Amino acid sequence: MTRDRRMNRMRGDLVPERARAAVRAGVLALAGLLAGGCEAASYELILRGGQVVDGTGAPARETDVGIVDGVIAAVGDLSRAEAPAVLDISGLYLAPGFIDTHSHAGPGLATADLSHAEPLLAQGLATVVVNPDGGGPVDLAAQRTALEEEGLGVNVAQLVPHGSVRGRVIGGEDRAPTPAEMEEMRSLVRAGMEAGGWGLSSGTFYTPGSYSENGELIELGRVVAEFGGIYTSHIRDESNYTIGLAAAVDEVIEVGRQAGITAIVTHIKALGPPVWGASRTVVERIEAARAEGLGIFADQYPYLASATGLSAALLPRWSQAGGSDAFAERVADRETRARIREAMVENLARRGGADRIQFRRFRPDPAIEGRLLSDLADERGADPIDVALELILAGGPSIVSFNMSEEDLLTFMTQKWTMTSSDGDLPLFGVGVPHPRSYGAFARKIGKFVFADGTVALEEAVRTMTSLPADVMGMTDRGRIAVGQVADIVVFSEDFRDNATFTEPHRLSSGVVHLFVAGEAAILDSAFTGARAGRVLVRGRS
Repeated sequence: MTRDRRMNRMRGDLVPERARAAVRAGVLALAGLLAGGCEAASYELILRGGQVVDGTGAPARETDVGIVDGVIAAVGDLSRAEAPAVLDISGLYLAPGFIDTHSHAGPGLATADLSHAEPLLAQGLATVVVNPDGGGPVDLAAQRTALEEEGLGVNVAQLVPHGSVRGRVIGGEDRAPTPAEMEEMRSLVRAGMEAGGWGLSSGTFYTPGSYSENGELIELGRVVAEFGGIYTSHIRDESNYTIGLAAAVDEVIEVGRQAGITAIVTHIKALGPPVWGASRTVVERIEAARAEGLGIFADQYPYLASATGLSAALLPRWSQAGGSDAFAERVADRETRARIREAMVENLARRGGADRIQFRRFRPDPAIEGRLLSDLADERGADPIDVALELILAGGPSIVSFNMSEEDLLTFMTQKWTMTSSDGDLPLFGVGVPHPRSYGAFARKIGKFVFADGTVALEEAVRTMTSLPADVMGMTDRGRIAVGQVADIVVFSEDFRDNATFTEPHRLSSGVVHLFVAGEAAILDSAFTGARAGRVLVRGRS
C-alpha cells in the first residue's frame, strides 16, 4: 500500500471527517449494551484477534478491542460487531500506548521540524512527561501554547522545574533563599500547578538545584501536594561525588515523607566503579520506605551508559556558582584552577576514566562528536583533564558516559516499583551523536530484556510502561486496555527492537505495526501517517 493510499484509508476509515457526537458516557453505555448481548453494536474501529497485554500485568489473551470517539468502548469477542475499519492483528501484541516518565523531548516537540515525534512513536510511545531534572520553562502556559502550535504526534504532560524556578528567583548563587524568595518560589510552583502541571521536578545534581538544601524541596513539595501532584528528582549524588548514592536517595524519600507526596528517584542507577553493587542498598532503602506506606518509586532507562554535560560530569559545583563568567575568572586564577583541576581528576575517575567519555554534541567543533575524550587527548598530546577544561571553557560538549554495571541495571529493572523511561531528547535526524535511548529505550526494554534475554516477562515490562506510570502520575484515563480508557494503543510484533547504537544512534526502532493516539492512527501498517493527534494533558482534565 502506498503512503497516499494509506493516508486516505486512515482519513476515510480510522478518522471519520464527520463530527464525533459520542461522548464518554455514550461510549460506556454502548459497552454496556454489548455486554448485555446487543449484537448490532458498531464501532469506528475494531482491532481483531491480537494478543492483548492490558497493562495490568495480567497474562496476555487473544481478544478484540473496539474504539469509538477515541475511547476504548469494548474488549472481548466482537466477531459480530460492525465497524467501517477493521484491522486483523492476529499474531501481534496489543498494549496501551507507552508512557515515558522522563523525557527531554519538550523543546523538540515545540518545533515544526520535530512535532511529529516519529522517533518516539516508533518506540510505541503515546505520552511523554517533560521538564525533568529541574529544567525547562517556568511558564507552563506559554510552553503549552508553543507545544500545541504545530500539533503534537504524542501527548505531553508537564512538570514544574525546580532548577528553573530557583534560577529565576535567586540566579546561580550558592545560598539559601531568603523568606521572601522562598515565598516567590512557592508562588511560581503554585502557578505551574494551576496551569496544569503534574508535579515538581528537581535536579539537585546540577546547578542551580545543587545549591538547595532538601528543606527547600520539602516546602515546594507541600505546594505540589495540595494539587495531588508528584515529585521526581535527579538525585544529588548517583555515585560518591558529595553525600553519596544512598543518602541522596534518602533525600527523595524524605521529601515524600515530609511533603506527603509521591516521590520518584528518576533514571535510577549506581554511577561509576566506586558504587557498583550499591543497588542492593538502594533497594533496601526504598523497600523500607514503601513498607512505611510511602509512595516511593523509580524509573530507569535500559542502558549501561548515561548522558549529561561534560561540565556536570567533571566540575565541582562550587566552581560553577555565578555562571560561566564567574567560572572563567576562577580558572584564570592559578591556585583556584589547581583546585578545580584536582576535583576534575577525582570526578573523571568516578566516571571510569577518559576512555568512558564519548562526546555527543559540541557546536563549536562538531568534528569531535562521537569520539572519546581519551582519543582526543592522545591526538593533542595533552592530559585528558586539560583537554576537558579547554572544551568546557569553549562552551562544554554534552557527553555519553559508560559507567554502570549490568548487575545494578538488572537489580533496579526487576523491582516492582521501577517504571521504564528514556531520559532521551528529540534530536534532529543526523545531528550530533546522541545517546541511543532517544531512539530506542522502550523498544530495547522489550526487544532485548523480554524477547531476547527473558529477563522480564512481557506483561511485566508493559506494566512498567503503562499502568504503573499512569497510576504514579495520576493519569486515570490511560495506561490500560479497558472500557472507558483513552484509545492510546500500540500494536507490535515479536520483531520489536531498538536499532540505534552509540556510534550510529540516528536509527528508528522497528516492530511497531500500528499505533493509535486517542484512536487516531499515527502508525499504520508500519508506516507513519503524519497524524498529530497528541495534546498537552492538563492535570485533573487529562
